[in-house]
Amino acid sequence: MRKISLIAALILAMAVPVAAQTITAWETKADRSELFALQPETVDFDYKRNERSAYIVVDPARSYQTMEGFGFALTGGSAEHLIKMTPSARHEILQEMFNPKDGVGFSYIRLTLGSSDLNSFTFSYDDIEEGKEDFKLKHFSLSQDLKDVVPVMQEILGINPDIPVMSSPWSAPVWMKESGNIRGGKLRKDCYQVYAEYFVKYVQAMEKEGIHIDAVTIQNEPLNSRNTPSMPWDPADQIEFVKNNLGPEFEKAGLDTDIIVFDHNCDRPDYALAIYNDPDAARYVTGSAYHHYRGDLSAMKYVYEARPDKKIYFTEQMTTERPGMDRIDIAAPVKRLIIGVTRNWSSNVILWNLAADPLNDPHTDNGGCSMCQGAITIDGDKVTRNLAYYVIAHASKLVPPGSKRIFSTAPGERSISICEDEQHPQMWRTNVIEKADVPDNVTFLTPQGKIVMIVSNDSWSRREVNIQYNGKFARVRLAPGSVATYVWDAE
Repeated sequence: MRKISLIAALILAMAVPVAAQTITAWETKADRSELFALQPETVDFDYKRNERSAYIVVDPARSYQTMEGFGFALTGGSAEHLIKMTPSARHEILQEMFNPKDGVGFSYIRLTLGSSDLNSFTFSYDDIEEGKEDFKLKHFSLSQDLKDVVPVMQEILGINPDIPVMSSPWSAPVWMKESGNIRGGKLRKDCYQVYAEYFVKYVQAMEKEGIHIDAVTIQNEPLNSRNTPSMPWDPADQIEFVKNNLGPEFEKAGLDTDIIVFDHNCDRPDYALAIYNDPDAARYVTGSAYHHYRGDLSAMKYVYEARPDKKIYFTEQMTTERPGMDRIDIAAPVKRLIIGVTRNWSSNVILWNLAADPLNDPHTDNGGCSMCQGAITIDGDKVTRNLAYYVIAHASKLVPPGSKRIFSTAPGERSISICEDEQHPQMWRTNVIEKADVPDNVTFLTPQGKIVMIVSNDSWSRREVNIQYNGKFARVRLAPGSVATYVWDAE
């Protein structure tokens, strides 16, 4: 009787269909027919494998860095445009951009510590009459930021109070510099200590406004003296500043703000490593930050492999398109800035910058960026979403902070194919594929138990995206020049 019951139970179990594991997709097509749109069709995993196709194998058991967010620089110029909008229009676009549930969930902000080249004029937080000095920082004030950056940042935090904030200076106050000019010119040695105190005052002043600064970089583009503002630093000087001034001052003030070094292009992996090689400086440093106007993204991986105890951050890249284009060339920037950056160990992706007007204003003269398009273009209350908006949205909406990058087969890696033996039907064999022909991709496991795969098809033909996960297989198709974010439940 017991045997019959067991058999009956087994038959019944086999008769009940197992719930299929379903892939949903968010897609942007090159012809603009879909712009980060949730697709109505879904695809189920099954046990049928296409014998002749290379598969993207997804393996959550192999995990890498924890992601901290995907977002933009909130420059003074960006805040200036946002603050001029009507409150209702500003609230609507900020909700769309920063609400993690109902919007696209931009999840990281980079502020400029003082002015950048995307301000209409230059300033610091301690500007005084020419020829005078202020070693007591009696004239320190956030007054300019209180007009736009601070209220906009407060509104963003009202939407997402957990969004991380990083700040980067373009220059110290003019009176602290050898040149006496906001453009170029090194920090005076006798001003190292007061400049460290300037950083502390900034972090404390922003905290009083309800804005916690999670990290600071010491200098934006320390090897670039051509911007207005700018200030060059070599590694030896950053070592001295960090270990003798900035680090001890942060420690004395009880700040938990991380110190990030370098903040420049991927052509100089030696810069951060030189600082790390000084143990007295390295103990104060959380990691190093990179841009990608020069060099190869693999530089970030080299730095990480040399010092896996230090984090990698990606803090700037301009991504633009010509207004009114029929196509959106999204595949290449997603391949480079989302897939490439995170596969090379960055914990975040920040693009440059959040907002500008139709003329890409404001910007400073004599070195300011006249081509820096925002993620959005603001014209009064009218908002246009640009290429950079969709590049980040493909990650920020579905890969929340705390997600882990996990293994997935990259193009050119070894893979395994399973196929029926040509001479013996019903017999299967495996072949090692030396260089898997799969599209560029990166995959994450979210804290909510979702697998998220971002795929870029930068070819001129439709690609089949074959996915292997936990012994099951799925096939989706991606139009030429398109990008998709695929999501399914982890098992």
